[in-house]
Amino acid sequence: MATERTPVGFIGHGNPMNVAMEDRYRPWVEWGQRLPRPLSVLAVSAHWEASPVLIGSTARHDRLMYHFGGFPDWMYHLQYPAPGAPDLADRVEGLLSPGLSVERTERLLDHGVWAPLLHLFPDADVPVLQISMPMTMSAEGLFELGRELAPLRDEGVFILGTGNVVHNLPDARWDTDEPTGYAVDFDGWVAQALRTKDMAAIVDWVGRAPDPLRNHPSEEHYRPLVVATGAASGDDTRFPVEGFEHATISRRSVQFG
Repeated sequence: MATERTPVGFIGHGNPMNVAMEDRYRPWVEWGQRLPRPLSVLAVSAHWEASPVLIGSTARHDRLMYHFGGFPDWMYHLQYPAPGAPDLADRVEGLLSPGLSVERTERLLDHGVWAPLLHLFPDADVPVLQISMPMTMSAEGLFELGRELAPLRDEGVFILGTGNVVHNLPDARWDTDEPTGYAVDFDGWVAQALRTKDMAAIVDWVGRAPDPLRNHPSEEHYRPLVVATGAASGDDTRFPVEGFEHATISRRSVQFG
């Protein structure tokens, strides 16, 4: 058992190429060096929306999912052979509400998980488990899902949501990282809600945030933040990474606790 409560994280993973761009991954390295070493990682990614709650592969992660196209060939050969976490899978299944359906799969880690972990914990020696984010679950349900997982923090588990606070690919610009005004406004609104522990605002972001659907034409990159916020139990927040890439993608990352 862990002697201190493990933080919760949310990471703005952004472009898959960030895995090889030092100015992008260096803040992840530095954040990982400051984090207390967890006993395992439980990840919820924007890139796995599936119902019911699905538990991914519990084997060693010798194979990864490369679910992107048009990138250099070497991107499809990157490896992150971290141990699997079968005991954590059992624990997750036991924590979730009896009425919530849970199924096991052999699904591999997606880049929303392995790309940042490759720099957060570069030795690939921390066991990793990924679970899906149910696509039919409301924001309130996702927050409650995080709350149900929160006891894992007392057992040394680093619960990590991975997405982006702002994610508008149709408006993205590949020639500049200078953010658009609406992206700055939304990113700042989220940061303020987290600083003041306004969890209701984080959950009801579509009703309260400025230009919500312009910042998220689809919602999957925001929703892992809701899970992480639920698991955070009102802890203080800090932002180990801030800024933007491609004008409309926020790099803001959050540490709770």
